[in-house]
Amino acid sequence: MAGTSHGDAMAQASAPGHALPGDSGQLLTIAQAADYLCTGQRFVRRLISERRIPYVKLGKHVRLERCALDAFVAAGRVPCR
Repeated sequence: MAGTSHGDAMAQASAPGHALPGDSGQLLTIAQAADYLCTGQRFVRRLISERRIPYVKLGKHVRLERCALDAFVAAGRVPCR
Protein backbone atom coordinates (compact mmCIF):
# COMPACT_ATOMS: atom_id res chain seq x y z
CA MET A 1 0.00 0.00 0.00
CA ALA A 2 1.54 3.32 -1.09
CA GLY A 3 1.51 6.44 1.10
CA THR A 4 0.77 6.73 4.79
CA SER A 5 -2.49 5.90 6.44
CA HIS A 6 -4.43 8.41 8.50
CA GLY A 7 -3.41 6.62 11.71
CA ASP A 8 0.30 6.87 10.87
CA ALA A 9 -0.05 10.58 10.13
CA MET A 10 -1.81 11.16 13.45
CA ALA A 11 0.86 9.19 15.34
CA GLN A 12 3.59 11.31 13.76
CA ALA A 13 1.73 14.56 14.43
CA SER A 14 1.14 13.72 18.09
CA ALA A 15 4.72 12.59 18.70
CA PRO A 16 6.82 14.79 21.02
CA GLY A 17 8.10 17.82 19.17
CA HIS A 18 5.36 17.59 16.52
CA ALA A 19 2.53 19.87 17.68
CA LEU A 20 -0.75 20.09 15.87
CA PRO A 21 -1.75 23.63 14.89
CA GLY A 22 -3.92 25.17 17.58
CA ASP A 23 -3.39 22.25 19.98
CA SER A 24 -3.08 24.36 23.13
CA GLY A 25 -4.09 21.46 25.42
CA GLN A 26 -1.02 19.44 24.46
CA LEU A 27 0.88 18.02 27.43
CA LEU A 28 4.56 18.91 27.48
CA THR A 29 7.46 17.56 29.49
CA ILE A 30 9.52 19.95 31.57
CA ALA A 31 12.22 19.96 28.89
CA GLN A 32 9.67 20.74 26.16
CA ALA A 33 8.10 23.47 28.30
CA ALA A 34 11.52 25.02 28.88
CA ASP A 35 12.19 25.00 25.13
CA TYR A 36 8.74 26.51 24.48
CA LEU A 37 9.41 29.34 26.96
CA CYS A 38 13.06 29.70 25.85
CA THR A 39 14.21 29.19 29.44
CA GLY A 40 16.03 26.53 31.37
CA GLN A 41 14.43 23.50 32.97
CA ARG A 42 15.37 24.82 36.41
CA PHE A 43 13.10 27.86 35.89
CA VAL A 44 10.16 25.65 34.90
CA ARG A 45 10.74 23.38 37.91
CA ARG A 46 10.78 26.44 40.17
CA LEU A 47 7.47 27.64 38.71
CA ILE A 48 6.00 24.23 39.50
CA SER A 49 7.40 24.02 43.04
CA GLU A 50 6.18 27.55 43.83
CA ARG A 51 2.74 26.62 42.40
CA ARG A 52 2.92 29.59 40.03
CA ILE A 53 1.83 27.43 37.10
CA PRO A 54 -0.66 24.53 37.00
CA TYR A 55 0.65 21.08 36.16
CA VAL A 56 -0.62 17.55 35.64
CA LYS A 57 0.71 14.50 37.49
CA LEU A 58 0.66 11.26 35.50
CA GLY A 59 1.92 8.78 38.04
CA LYS A 60 5.40 10.05 38.85
CA HIS A 61 5.60 12.15 35.68
CA VAL A 62 4.89 15.89 35.58
CA ARG A 63 3.37 17.43 32.46
CA LEU A 64 2.40 21.00 31.60
CA GLU A 65 -0.41 22.08 29.31
CA ARG A 66 0.64 24.43 26.55
CA CYS A 67 -2.39 26.64 27.30
CA ALA A 68 -1.15 26.99 30.91
CA LEU A 69 2.21 28.19 29.61
CA ASP A 70 0.47 30.63 27.28
CA ALA A 71 -1.59 31.96 30.21
CA PHE A 72 1.57 32.39 32.29
CA VAL A 73 3.19 34.40 29.50
CA ALA A 74 0.03 36.49 29.02
CA ALA A 75 -0.14 37.26 32.77
CA GLY A 76 3.42 38.60 32.66
CA ARG A 77 2.83 40.76 29.61
CA VAL A 78 3.53 44.44 30.20
CA PRO A 79 1.48 46.77 27.98
CA CYS A 80 3.21 49.54 26.07
CA ARG A 81 2.53 53.16 26.99
